[in-house]
Amino acid sequence: MSKVFEYYQRLAQAFGPSGREDAVRELIGGMAGDFCDDITTDALGSLICRKCGAGKKVVAAAHMDSIGVVATYIDDKGFIRFGAVGGLFRGDLINIQVRFENGTRGVISYEEKTPFKDVTLEHLFIDIGAGSREDAEKRVRVGDFAVFEALPFEQDGILCGPYLDNRIGCATLLLAMEALPETVENDLYFVFTVQEEVGLRGAGPAAFGILPDYAIAVDVTDTGDLPEHKYPMACHMGKGAAVKVMDRSVICSMEVRDALENAAKGLNLQTQREIMMAGGTDTAALQKTGAGIYAGALSIPTRYIHSPSEMCAARDVEEAAAILAKAMQEL
Repeated sequence: MSKVFEYYQRLAQAFGPSGREDAVRELIGGMAGDFCDDITTDALGSLICRKCGAGKKVVAAAHMDSIGVVATYIDDKGFIRFGAVGGLFRGDLINIQVRFENGTRGVISYEEKTPFKDVTLEHLFIDIGAGSREDAEKRVRVGDFAVFEALPFEQDGILCGPYLDNRIGCATLLLAMEALPETVENDLYFVFTVQEEVGLRGAGPAAFGILPDYAIAVDVTDTGDLPEHKYPMACHMGKGAAVKVMDRSVICSMEVRDALENAAKGLNLQTQREIMMAGGTDTAALQKTGAGIYAGALSIPTRYIHSPSEMCAARDVEEAAAILAKAMQEL
């Protein structure tokens, strides 16, 4: 078992959909304690770990929340209707297991009289095996959140399981913290943000409380290495960390992009360049903090994002952590 998988497995098991990140925050705080000088939590719940220095303020941020579902209605037979917490794709949801915070498990299915091509979220329900509304309400109430339940595994250096997005980014930050020397010149902040999946809500307030000179978001990105991919993309799983150029929400600062690529060169590591045609990351919120800051991103090429079976390469994570640690010290 690689250290990357060990960290990911621990983080993935913690319940943490957007707005309910408490268990993830507590776990990360315990894992980070030996590698930073100060740990605080802001009003929204983002965790801020500081490694003190007298130089430039540099933030690395990874969101610790995940997508999920929220119970919206329970019918007379005990079947639970739900809404989306973050971006869901119907094809990833049929007959998968979910887990509520109290440990109750269920299966998502759909109204089979509806042709599958016409199925929307409104046609889906969660079956917890209840026989009535009263029976179901003993275990689940309207407003309860649930997450994907799937067993992570590592095989030949490849990781697979739920919530690589973005527990693998959190693992990258932890590995970078461990790689730092005892004393550093720059003032370094490792920020584990909340509510990224529902609108990049946590990163901006966390960064505003720091007002850094530079910021680097760490998150997953799509890959272009699958058969007949919907659009061409230069990022491939297992070919190195990706340095973001832009996505739908941000155009990255050249200063940060160059710093990441130069750090990789100094470590004799290859990087890829990322242009993601759909979606965005905390990079956008970081860049727009205060009067604006230099912001960029380091991404982990990941297949099947927002499904219960996301996939990435451990080597890409290890290299991303090394690049991040070096760049934060040199900016």
